[in-house]
Amino acid sequence: MNRKTPDLTQCLQRFFREHLSTQRNLSSATIAAYADTFRLLFRYLRKTHPSRASFSLEVLKPETILRFLDHLEHKRGNCTRTRNARLAAIRSFIHYLNDWLSPELPAALPRILGIPFKRHVQQLVGFLSRQEIEAILAATDDTWTGQRDHLLFLLLYNTGARISEILALKVSEVTIPDRHIELLGKGRKQRRVPLWPQTQRRLRRWLKDNHWPPQAPLLPNRFGQRLTRAGAAYQLQQLVKRACTQMPTLKKRRISPHSFRHATAMALLEAQVPTEVIALYLGHESPQTTHIYVEASLAMKKQAMAKLEAPRAKRCRFRPTEADLRFLDNL
Repeated sequence: MNRKTPDLTQCLQRFFREHLSTQRNLSSATIAAYADTFRLLFRYLRKTHPSRASFSLEVLKPETILRFLDHLEHKRGNCTRTRNARLAAIRSFIHYLNDWLSPELPAALPRILGIPFKRHVQQLVGFLSRQEIEAILAATDDTWTGQRDHLLFLLLYNTGARISEILALKVSEVTIPDRHIELLGKGRKQRRVPLWPQTQRRLRRWLKDNHWPPQAPLLPNRFGQRLTRAGAAYQLQQLVKRACTQMPTLKKRRISPHSFRHATAMALLEAQVPTEVIALYLGHESPQTTHIYVEASLAMKKQAMAKLEAPRAKRCRFRPTEADLRFLDNL
């Protein structure tokens, strides 16, 4: 191995420890997503270069990264959005190397930045109607698990929060008798969201019936640990199965905890709340993110269509002449 070419493992360690953790101070979730990308990349490199004990930066070439991305799509079955997310992590690493090790970089390495993100179909946002939300909440029972699930999904709909934001709440963060709740969203941005009286009553009852220490999770599993996203998704699927008897529109639909966030956004949008306010309510980075709900709102499109008059065109009926009829009769 050329001594002038830095070792890939050493560069990655500096990238994670110094750049991502110390300099940029990214969240643990973001760092974990970056780590998943390079874990998959190393496994691919070891499979394609079994004789090598270590790798230098020379192994990173545009052709290698393109084959790795194809491997993710065709062998691992990843969707285009996942492929683009992996490419974004790799590009971030290359930018870091360009800034800190530019004279020592292999000539082919910067060309990786020329790999484009792959276009994909922008699917319409799926959301739940208010009647479907009510049917799911009504499917909960009065057991401990049922009360927890009712509060969980009621909070999701009330706040429009991401499931991770609600599951991260601790008892100490909601014991103050206020009419709002504080959430920590993406980018470590804090926001306050008002609570309905119904949600406040459910929350007070939950805290009164369960005497947990301040640092305990607000919505734990039966072992007292924080409920996972997979656990919340499983509980939701059970509720949807029960609710299908009363609300057949829930059948054969792909419903996740994130569907409640979409439902909140659509309800606000159809109530003619400005998109800038909805963006603040949901904790979006930019109001542009909120525009995906405008695309999905069929009710708003119908309202717009009602203001657009259809063209008035007179119907023109064909009337054959006597000569045409004689010609056809003589055939």
